[in-house]
Amino acid sequence: MRIGVLTGGGDCPGLNAVIRAVVRKGIEVHGWEIVGFRNGWQGPVEGLSKPIGLADVEDILTRGGTILGSSRTNPYKIEGGVDQIRKVLADQGVDALIAIGGEDTLGVAKRLTDDGIGVVGVPKTIDNDLGATDYTFGFDTAVHIATEAIDRLRTTAESHHRALVVEVMGRHAGWIALHSGLAGGANVILVPEREFSVEKVVEWVERRFERQYAPIIVVAEGAVPEGGAEVLHSGEKDAFGHVRLGGVGTWLAEEIAERTGKESRAVILGHTQRGGIPTAYDRVLATRFGLHAVDAVAEGDFGVMVALKGTDIVRVKLSEATAELKTVPLERYAEAEVFFG
Repeated sequence: MRIGVLTGGGDCPGLNAVIRAVVRKGIEVHGWEIVGFRNGWQGPVEGLSKPIGLADVEDILTRGGTILGSSRTNPYKIEGGVDQIRKVLADQGVDALIAIGGEDTLGVAKRLTDDGIGVVGVPKTIDNDLGATDYTFGFDTAVHIATEAIDRLRTTAESHHRALVVEVMGRHAGWIALHSGLAGGANVILVPEREFSVEKVVEWVERRFERQYAPIIVVAEGAVPEGGAEVLHSGEKDAFGHVRLGGVGTWLAEEIAERTGKESRAVILGHTQRGGIPTAYDRVLATRFGLHAVDAVAEGDFGVMVALKGTDIVRVKLSEATAELKTVPLERYAEAEVFFG
């Protein structure tokens, strides 16, 4: 039996740990051949693949990124893309695919399953916004990186008596902002799930300055001011219809400086949240996901995604996993407000 594996969408700490688990269990337990498709869905569309053996995954557990490469290729936006995938899989003797990715990658996996191609999904996103799983791997690492950055920025903010706005990733969900903000002791946390009042932010900032402390504001890239709109880095859309966000932190820092007369700076963490070695938690979770994905393939249980429920790894339908994004419940956000200001 030959099994294909691919990583799609944004890169994420822990991807290589999944690949390693799939290869080791697939070969050592089931005697399969493992084929790695390069650059997400571009691989099976264009036939970009290579065999992966035990030696290829020996030292990749701690490596960030993905040894297979990634892309935001959408085969359903390519004329004849799905038929080409069928041809490539047949020509290379690949019996099933394990697709590691977020909402877009697994959305394609769901449609391919509906079209008769056997796919098992593994949830990956630093945003932790994929439905039907409590956590996705990569999230813990991103929060750790953002929290460390907040800790470092606090000392320079206090030294210069300035407000610092830290922009983190989070297009539609504020999980990274909320968790890193709470862990880093931020004075203001702004998430996409709730429009924010600039006046209220300024009030919190001034209150902090009155206490002779420097304010730290954490804002998700998709956060929106009341009556405003998302701040776009670029209006260009990718193959899944997403525009590139970024810059709300800079905009907010300028507003704070203008309204308070206090010095204010913005720091955009950007892709530093995706890079580097995964935390121990993400390595373990990614490994468990990979092992259970192999079990699903061995049982011929396609059209499913492995998911974390409590401490257990279970299987859920890809249709359930991709039905809607998992956003921060507003009641949880409200509970955290006691720490603001």
